[in-house]
Amino acid sequence: LLLSVTSPASLSLLLHGSSTSSLLKALRAVTELLTKLLKKLVRSICYGVEERGMHKFRNFKRSFSFLKSQSLTQSRFNERCDGNKLEEAIDVLCQQNRLNEAIELLHQIHRPSPRIYSTLIAACVRHRALQEGKMVHAHTKASEFVPGISISNRLLDLYSKCGSLGDAQKLFDEMIHRDLCSWNTMIAGYAKIGRLHQARKLFDEMPQRDNFSWNAVISGYVRHGCPWEALELFRSMQNHESSNSNKFTLSSALAASAAILCLRLGKEIHGYLTRTGLDSDEVVWSALLDLYGKCGSLNEARGIFYKMANKDVVSWTTMIHRCFEDGRKEEGFSLFRELMGSGIRPNEYTFAGVLNACAGHAVEHLGKEVHSYMVRIGCDPCSYAVSALVHLYSKCGNIENARRVFNQMPRPGLVSWTSLIAGYAQNGQPDEALRLFELSLRSGTKPDQVVFVGVLSACTHAGLVDKGLKYFHSIKEKHGLMHTADHYACVIDLLARSGRFKEAEDIIDKMPIKPDKFLWAALLGGCRIHGNLELAERAANALFEIEPEDPATYITLANIYANAGLWTEEAKVRKTMESRGIVKKPGKSWTEIKRQVHVFQVGDTSHSKICDIHAFLGEISKKMKEKGYIPDTNFVLRDVEEEQKEQNLVYHSEKLAVAFGIISTPPGTPIKVYKNLRTCVDCHTAMKYISKIVQRKIIVRDSNRFHYFEDGSCSCQDYW
Repeated sequence: LLLSVTSPASLSLLLHGSSTSSLLKALRAVTELLTKLLKKLVRSICYGVEERGMHKFRNFKRSFSFLKSQSLTQSRFNERCDGNKLEEAIDVLCQQNRLNEAIELLHQIHRPSPRIYSTLIAACVRHRALQEGKMVHAHTKASEFVPGISISNRLLDLYSKCGSLGDAQKLFDEMIHRDLCSWNTMIAGYAKIGRLHQARKLFDEMPQRDNFSWNAVISGYVRHGCPWEALELFRSMQNHESSNSNKFTLSSALAASAAILCLRLGKEIHGYLTRTGLDSDEVVWSALLDLYGKCGSLNEARGIFYKMANKDVVSWTTMIHRCFEDGRKEEGFSLFRELMGSGIRPNEYTFAGVLNACAGHAVEHLGKEVHSYMVRIGCDPCSYAVSALVHLYSKCGNIENARRVFNQMPRPGLVSWTSLIAGYAQNGQPDEALRLFELSLRSGTKPDQVVFVGVLSACTHAGLVDKGLKYFHSIKEKHGLMHTADHYACVIDLLARSGRFKEAEDIIDKMPIKPDKFLWAALLGGCRIHGNLELAERAANALFEIEPEDPATYITLANIYANAGLWTEEAKVRKTMESRGIVKKPGKSWTEIKRQVHVFQVGDTSHSKICDIHAFLGEISKKMKEKGYIPDTNFVLRDVEEEQKEQNLVYHSEKLAVAFGIISTPPGTPIKVYKNLRTCVDCHTAMKYISKIVQRKIIVRDSNRFHYFEDGSCSCQDYW
């Protein structure tokens, strides 16, 4: 009999070969035996049954179901099954996160209690188990169980948190009775995924509201870029008699004020917070910090920051980034050092912000310190911070380190590819930049519009006009991307530098977007190289309309007139500058020696080593002329004596910085200098001679690119 129980086929033969009385006795015996075994097995489940035991349990269930269908009534079966023990087993299985097995047991209970449904749905919510939750919901319908508001709300919560708003709405519509929780769950679900119209519709229809209702819609508006709507609803809440703003409401209102840069409204909310005593909460402090930082009130933001009792890494990161965005780099770096000594561990966003600031200000030594710290703590090689390292080293002219960091990344992202490609383009290796771009395509990385800016720049720096045009057209035709203003600026720069002005004009006249200042500046720069007066005037006039206060346009146009010997026109440009109060931006160069930055301006005499610098430049000028150097005075604006022109050229800021670097370092040490403007033709020529005479590698980063001078030649091959 025991063997036949485990085999329905054997039992069928037994049933057909026995008398009725003996068969009933046998069935009773087997039923009693199985009932005892089942009770023992359920007990063992409560203490954690092994998978092998569960396998035996399923076999018993199948056999028991067969016996039930053959001879026992439904009520007799339920009595033998002992439903209470199964419900206990379901509780344990839910605690052990074994949802599928718990649901299997659910199907063996004839009339599950509301408690067991509630337990199962709660477990599904915890694990965001949408499909399992749907199975439990379907079981309630199949068993003709009518759920109350509590269980229906749990199902709504499940569907909402799993993003299945269609199922949630269907259930909500079917509910005969709804409470405040039902409405709030639906509103919060829609607001979370940005379906703000549905959220607001339900909000307007609900019979009563609490703070959660208001907060869900207001925060939804803020989160999904609708700050004006958020503030409008906030004002309505303020006028509603039964509603009281709490810290979450006010934090959302502050975030909306920050999004529209409305400092006045933000200060009003701040005053309300102070009067009501709600300004002691960390959530509110963070919102205030963000408000004052985004609105440019950095002093107020810093005051809020230092009042915070429990600063977390998010607060530190926000404050540090705000300093950098406001141009207060020293404060930003100082705050970062404070963070490092506070015991709070920076996250990848902190590192990325600081590294990008180091890149922007060419502070490589601090970037290296951050890099060392990241290595010590084992920073994730796929994080934003590592991509920022590639950007840092590329911008600081250390392309070898940039490539080394890139090669250590297991799966370089598009941002890392873009940084390295742009780095090679700016550091005088355009061929390697283009090779890397093709490699990125073969790796399966899908390009975006930003990476093509680096690709087109590489073509511009190398003078690869036809190849650059091919890449330009492929952006739309091959990759399905739209051309941006930056793409047009790059291709005009490419054509203008090579003197192909007719093609450049054709593109400008046919482009679907309005040319920006960068495009016209690129065209003006090409006209300066090739002396195209007519097109230079067109570009300059366009720039005067877009940015009439920018001195660079006036200076470049005056240079073009001066080079053509049109001193009357040059004088008119200079007079226009003077009448409009426009002052030329002074050239500034700096170099770092022993972790100290030394800054120089044209004709600077304030440096402590200025006498030694002038002596070196006088000596090196004689040696340069002996080697064939002829000062290029074409772009000296004043119609002055030739000797004075040469004297003006000698003391350009980059020459002062390079001279100081040479006299302050041992022979053979590479010199690295940064300049805020584009290096002039004469300085570019002079650097080639100096590098050969002193046998040094001289690196100059101007506003456009890096120039690597070595043994009398430059990496740009005189094409810049």
